[in-house]
Amino acid sequence: MKDGTTQYTEDNIRSLDWKEHIRMRPGMYIGKLGDGSSADDGIYILLKEVIDNSIDEFVMGAGKTIEVSIQGERVIVRDYGRGIPLGKVVDVVSKMNTGGKYDTKAFKKSVGLNGVGTKAVNALSNYFRVESSRDGQSASAEFERGELTGKEFLEETSRRKGTKITFIPDADIFKNFKFRNEYVVRMLKYYCYLNPGLTIIFNGEKYHSEDGLKDLLSENIAESDRLYPIIHLKADDIEVALTHSRTQYSEEYHSFANGQNTTQGGTHQAAFREAVVKTIREFYGKNYEASDIRKSIVGAIAIKVMEPVFESQTKTKLGSTEMGGELPTVRTFINDFIKTKLDNYLHKNAPVAESLQKKIIQAERERKELSGIRKLARDRAKKASLHNKKLRDCRVHLGDTKKDNNLDSTLFITEGDSASGSITKSRNVNTQAVFSLRGKPLNSYNMTKKIVYENEEFNLLQAALNIEDSMEDLRYNKIVIATDADVDGMHIRLLLITFFLQFFPELIKKGHLYILQTPLFRVRNKKETRYCYTPEERERALAQLGKNPEITRFKGLGEISPDEFKHFIGEDMRLDPIMLEEGMSIDDLLKFYMGKNTPDRQEFIIENLKVELDVVEE
Repeated sequence: MKDGTTQYTEDNIRSLDWKEHIRMRPGMYIGKLGDGSSADDGIYILLKEVIDNSIDEFVMGAGKTIEVSIQGERVIVRDYGRGIPLGKVVDVVSKMNTGGKYDTKAFKKSVGLNGVGTKAVNALSNYFRVESSRDGQSASAEFERGELTGKEFLEETSRRKGTKITFIPDADIFKNFKFRNEYVVRMLKYYCYLNPGLTIIFNGEKYHSEDGLKDLLSENIAESDRLYPIIHLKADDIEVALTHSRTQYSEEYHSFANGQNTTQGGTHQAAFREAVVKTIREFYGKNYEASDIRKSIVGAIAIKVMEPVFESQTKTKLGSTEMGGELPTVRTFINDFIKTKLDNYLHKNAPVAESLQKKIIQAERERKELSGIRKLARDRAKKASLHNKKLRDCRVHLGDTKKDNNLDSTLFITEGDSASGSITKSRNVNTQAVFSLRGKPLNSYNMTKKIVYENEEFNLLQAALNIEDSMEDLRYNKIVIATDADVDGMHIRLLLITFFLQFFPELIKKGHLYILQTPLFRVRNKKETRYCYTPEERERALAQLGKNPEITRFKGLGEISPDEFKHFIGEDMRLDPIMLEEGMSIDDLLKFYMGKNTPDRQEFIIENLKVELDVVEE
């Protein structure tokens, strides 16, 4: 009689070679896969892994220029560093635990320390080519999904020394992927900010920085929005820049360790936040609340540590507590630096110190004014959450997904019950939540934070996202506005974007806000159904499906059945990220689009409609 258990024998045990393991478990090496609509999708991690090696060459004083080209799916990265030793070209990109970063004589305080980076790119590309030039010779090799497709090629060359990597991500792993130049440019600019003197040429456009993190903040916060000039402090192994925003409510940080953008912060960012509070309290001799000091702060910190410990292969959070060598802990090192440098700066710049103190006192006054209404709003939110039909939550949230980068927790914000009903029935209950709006939200432009607590819908949305006190507690990686593709739907999108820009711009700056694309048409015959997102796609479908196919025009999300909707919010979901142009003033942006300047907007609309009509007539 069988006991029903599965047999477990030697036959169940198998060993994977390096490329099989990477391809079977890509999330372990590059985080989530994605299609390129998010800045942390896998295709950008592949690019980053290649560039990291070129950056390490620059840091070691070899090569001041890196050339990056992306044409469609093909990526080329060329540096002018020392070049991979010719006899190791194949090993470096195809043998695990092989690389120059294990020898601290050749690389110090580098980004890529685990010898995995380019191997992962190789294994996850359907075409990969490495070429190294040095000492008048060139060695090259080509691979397909990690497999060497021919012999290593060695020849005489007059080319400048350096390394050139070409790859095409594997479409079987990265479904429907597309490189978005905005994300690539942001990444490349960060490399320039962190490496003053470096030039990166991307598709012919040059990027360069002389003032490091000061340039970063200059591009991220408009001059008119700065409470005082950017404070820029530097020493060996540390650089800091900070200012306060006149209009922003939340804190905003850009943190880096050994050239890596640690988007999830870590020990260095926590120490920076703590050190700023401690130094300012001591400077003014007053025990101000930490939240009042940090309200509206915009800061950046970059440190270099020996043999850094990151909390994942994608290096988005620093775990190191030690600087390395004879230096103190990360916390003590940053505290001592801020205490000395920031204190000195404030003593020498009395107008800045005066502006900062006024800002802190204003934040304190606003906090006290809000304290009563916040308590009422929290009590109301707690009661509402017990029988709140607005939020249909999911099981996994952002705090959980940080342990597994391949999971995305998503909140869909929908209009009305019919649309939320379709999404709710077809969603993945583990990772996808739905928040249902009742009609059009309030235009929150030029209103104070008080409205967030007084307006029940805004308060419940803030509670659902868990962003009242800090972005660090955000519950969803993606916040997706899912409205009808009509005038009312567009208006709701605009009102929601206004709400986030007015009170939580960090959500947009950090790439958490999206618009859901849903099909405008369904074209089908007896054998096949095509969903078309544009009139052009509809015309192609009509041409390919033969005579007299049935055409359905979707007017609203509620018209799409749950069985169909699962196709549009699953693996093939199409999202448009909401992005801010660098250096754009949020205040000026909102004033133009949401203020009382109706004639200006009318003129803008008429002018842009003319352009569209001209294109159609041609």
